[in-house]
Amino acid sequence: VQLQAYGGGLVQAGGSLRLSCAASGNIFGINVMGWHHQAPGKQRELVASITSGGTTTYADSVKGRFTISRDNAKNTVYLQMNTLKPDDTAVYYCKAVRIYPRFEYWGQGTLVTVSS
Repeated sequence: VQLQAYGGGLVQAGGSLRLSCAASGNIFGINVMGWHHQAPGKQRELVASITSGGTTTYADSVKGRFTISRDNAKNTVYLQMNTLKPDDTAVYYCKAVRIYPRFEYWGQGTLVTVSS
């Protein structure tokens, strides 16, 4: 499975960005797709995830500001990020999880920089 992420960039605080991640290859059995981010000097952590059935999970820090969605026909997951804050600055990684046998796939990361 290959994951190609798009959409990072530089934005002012209060602005918006939309990240996209397209999965290709042997995607049979991929259930969960989502986004993690990693700020300088910090651990990688979950931002949001969505199952193939549409169940979503969000980090508390992004609830009400970010929305994750998924187009199963296109094997693509999106992250709409609104009201961005400087603390959102990080490299954002797309992740896909195959449930059985369990395996995690990671994209290459896309940098999001929010200026104050």
